Amino acid sequence: MKFFSLRKFSRTQTGFTLVEVMVAVAIFALAGGAVMKSVYEHLRSISVLEQISFATWVANNELTRSSLEATYKWPLDKEKKGEEKMGDQTWYWEREAIKTADKTLYQITVTVSLNQDMNNTVTSVVSFMAKP
Repeated sequence: MKFFSLRKFSRTQTGFTLVEVMVAVAIFALAGGAVMKSVYEHLRSISVLEQISFATWVANNELTRSSLEATYKWPLDKEKKGEEKMGDQTWYWEREAIKTADKTLYQITVTVSLNQDMNNTVTSVVSFMAKP
């Protein structure tokens, strides 16, 4: 019966050296940082899209109110301001009615902001309204 010596097979190296392990850890750290930055940017863009969506809904609501107001009061006031609660926030809007070359047609612009001073507008919606 022939026996195999363990020493003969133990001379071959298996595993990674310390330098190889450190390079692998560095690569994973850089990749993890890039993934975290990407996730942060994605979450930030979702927040901005949510704000724009709510602001557009507020503007469209005011355009609808203006359309209803036009049925009993024509022409509309040149400027009107107000506020609306939506999505756990108070939105401030400003409506501006501008005469066009056609006397029966007005350009209606509704600007929406998160502050009452209207310094930092989130969105602005433009529509045209004819005399009912």
